[in-house]
Amino acid sequence: MSTDGVHAVTGAFGYSGRYLATRLLEEGKTVITLTNSVNRSNPFAGKVRAFPLLFEDPDRLAASLAGVEVLYNTYWVRFNHKLFTHAQAVENSVALFSAAKRAGVRRLVHVSITNADENSPLEYFAGKGKLERALKESGLSYAILRPTVLFGREDILINNIAWALRHFPFFTIFGDGSYRLQPIHVDDLAELAVAAGKGTENTLINAIGKLVGWMMKDKFITREEIRGLMAETLYVTTPPTGKTALAEWMKKNSATLGLNYASELNRRRDRQTPYF
Repeated sequence: MSTDGVHAVTGAFGYSGRYLATRLLEEGKTVITLTNSVNRSNPFAGKVRAFPLLFEDPDRLAASLAGVEVLYNTYWVRFNHKLFTHAQAVENSVALFSAAKRAGVRRLVHVSITNADENSPLEYFAGKGKLERALKESGLSYAILRPTVLFGREDILINNIAWALRHFPFFTIFGDGSYRLQPIHVDDLAELAVAAGKGTENTLINAIGKLVGWMMKDKFITREEIRGLMAETLYVTTPPTGKTALAEWMKKNSATLGLNYASELNRRRDRQTPYF
């Protein structure tokens, strides 16, 4: 066990949080998770204790973070829905920051988005911008990671694009297809986050990979995501910080990528079934 305090990860039974918790455990850290899915199958054989994300109860939320050295926040929502909204996600995240401050958390590593801007006409990017400002004003030591699109075994968006290519004789390209994005492998993001947790200086990192060109009663891709893609909000001019190229990863996983459709809404409704 580590002797340098507890490390807390939001959503460690989900997607990016799972990779983060795995890397922390490999380094010998004591890890807990704050999650909305406390009843989901624990992929860590009981090594990661789960606490509910009680945003509505500040005292219990702060108590869950007692003794935590570093908090890694991956919590967010991809789109507005009757069960959750960007505005609620902003409010909940600010409550989490406040709880971390009350609990004496030394450092907070927060996952944002490239080109986050609270004045953006796109609510996703505006919400992320508001949270970056709230974290900077919180008094906490922080590292902000700004990824674009994540890809990996449990990914939804790229998996479902591959699923569509397997099942339909055509695929829609939005606009002229000249926009750019820099997807990063989810484990590369986790590696950056763990490294950032060891620092002391406030920092903002573009967590990006190598440059690429670009039914089911579910959200395949949202109108706002299309607008963001075409406006190149998923592109920055800084060098890549991720190591895994999307094209190489897709070649290695071509036999299984897109075999099954992954439902974003089903994952949010079903808080017990493992992602994979």
